[in-house]
Amino acid sequence: MTISLLTVIIVFLIIILSSAIRVLREYERGVIFRLGRLIGAKGPGLILLIPIVDRMVKVSLRTVALDVPPQDVITRDNVSIKVNAVVYFRVVDPERAIVEVEDYLYATSQLSQTTLRSVLGQSELDEILAEREKINQNLQQIIDAHTDPWGIKVSMVEIKHVDLPAEMQRAMARQAEAERERRAKVISAEGEYQAAQRLAEAAQIIGQYPTAIQLRFLQTLSEVASERNSTTIFPIPIELIRPFIEAGDKKK
Repeated sequence: MTISLLTVIIVFLIIILSSAIRVLREYERGVIFRLGRLIGAKGPGLILLIPIVDRMVKVSLRTVALDVPPQDVITRDNVSIKVNAVVYFRVVDPERAIVEVEDYLYATSQLSQTTLRSVLGQSELDEILAEREKINQNLQQIIDAHTDPWGIKVSMVEIKHVDLPAEMQRAMARQAEAERERRAKVISAEGEYQAAQRLAEAAQIIGQYPTAIQLRFLQTLSEVASERNSTTIFPIPIELIRPFIEAGDKKK
């Protein structure tokens, strides 16, 4: 009987000690409540609790990557899109993360979803696609300001994907094609304008030096002859027949 009682006492002591001794990792903190009152956060390492009296809630201080599911958003220019994002945050004050909010993971997730819809609803589609970095910073600042009383620091928010309707994708493709055609026409016109300027400058130089046109004429003949064509067009300079034209005019 004595041995049985001793065994029961030993087992009871082991249970008490197992509930009184806790070991926390480097990235963990334990928020201690004694008879329902907050004592503080302890850890990492060995933590001693008073059995039955103390209760500990473990909190991880590692950065959490929270996936924000796709949200239906109507932009300021009345375009319906679906947008998902990812939020990176960590607990910086374990006591407030446990006391100030019931479930900080769920609360941060819901806040991120509503903020994403609100911010993107105030932006136009072109702004969402072209200025994503600016919108990410705006989202991070808003979510971080609301989660600060909970002891949570939001370090980064990134929009992952913007899902456009099929008709909007076709319209944007036509717009991009029209823009490329416009740029091609502008570049072609600019090239013709520059070429015309160079030709005008060359004409002015040749007009000042008539001999230059003869040199250019001979160079052209040389290029035509090098092609081994069966027919060669040989224009006659007007200076060769001008004396005959003037003589005919005098006779008249």
